[in-house]
Amino acid sequence: MELIVCIKPVPDPKQADKMTIDGETGTMIRRDIPFVINPLDRHALEAAVQIRERHGGRVTAVSMAPGDALPVLKESLARGADRLVLLSDRRFAGGDTLATACVIASAVRHLGAFDLVMCGDETTDSGTFQVSAQIAEFLDVPNIMHVDDCRVSPGDGLRLRSRTEEGAFTAEGQFPMVVAVTVDINEPRYVTLMDVLDSESKEVVVLSADDLPLEEPWIGLEGSPTRVLELFEPERKNRAEMLSGTPAEQAEVLADRLRRMGFRNG
Repeated sequence: MELIVCIKPVPDPKQADKMTIDGETGTMIRRDIPFVINPLDRHALEAAVQIRERHGGRVTAVSMAPGDALPVLKESLARGADRLVLLSDRRFAGGDTLATACVIASAVRHLGAFDLVMCGDETTDSGTFQVSAQIAEFLDVPNIMHVDDCRVSPGDGLRLRSRTEEGAFTAEGQFPMVVAVTVDINEPRYVTLMDVLDSESKEVVVLSADDLPLEEPWIGLEGSPTRVLELFEPERKNRAEMLSGTPAEQAEVLADRLRRMGFRNG
């Protein structure tokens, strides 16, 4: 089986409180915040590795990112991917979800026949829930999102469970397909020192726009149909008020406030 996992480097969510917004440019300032593999992408990778361990095949991690993200992305090799493909080109910069999906789908086609593309449901730095469906559309294959359980079924396909706010449903699909997973699908394995050492001998491929069968208008900022017009921090209003006095006095003040707000007995 040929399994492809989409991974993305994102600012460490544990240090999100350090991010600020440039008041003049409206862009996010991520200086001094380390990057990590998007947490849900680790779950997608673990799911793919488990499928390979049970049914054989190869797991390829694919990421569109700057070249300096390579050390972070190599974690995917330590987590079980057989090879890493980095899509890196200045022309990719500034792309929205559609442009990103176009590049990734082109890379998937470039790599040859595949059975399954796996993604995290969302990324911590955008949370659009769009990329997996857009990749599937470019590849003209089915897509199922919010997957918290998947198993290879007889007949060359997957049996899946998808859970949404309305409930859960099960479905079966034939390969090839694109699947986006949730945090509940598994617990990513612990990476040992031996895993890290073994990953050093695994294949890393770097591809540019010239290497891919791209539709040029759909890449980068110029090929993005959507733009971020403004980023801003919400105004924080502290409306908490401490009532002093005895409990009885506090209760009297509170009751008076509630009456003035329109609340009445009964």
